[in-house]
Amino acid sequence: MTATESAEGFVRACGLGELEEDTPHRVEVDGVPVSLVRTDGEVFAINDVCSHANVSLSEGEVENCQIECWLHGSTFDLRTGKPSGLPATRPVPVYPVKIVGDDVLVSVTQES
Repeated sequence: MTATESAEGFVRACGLGELEEDTPHRVEVDGVPVSLVRTDGEVFAINDVCSHANVSLSEGEVENCQIECWLHGSTFDLRTGKPSGLPATRPVPVYPVKIVGDDVLVSVTQES
């Protein structure tokens, strides 16, 4: 999926209705692979590449505001990108998200 441009460095990544609760959704924003996760009433955007094994995080599971890499079980906090479970030791980038109407907007130029 290719995102479309929006104002203020934010890009439309998808519609809010496309995101299922606790189910990662992979999109590409300005050439950057991003995993969008809707959980506990919020939407988070985290780089979709595990810092340990270079595989897609959007194929993993979400629980307690964390996403788990399906390959080796590393977990990352959706708010900070910091690893909270080994074997990963390096964080992955997280990105600001805005909800405008039914649009989910992400800025990959502004890491949180």
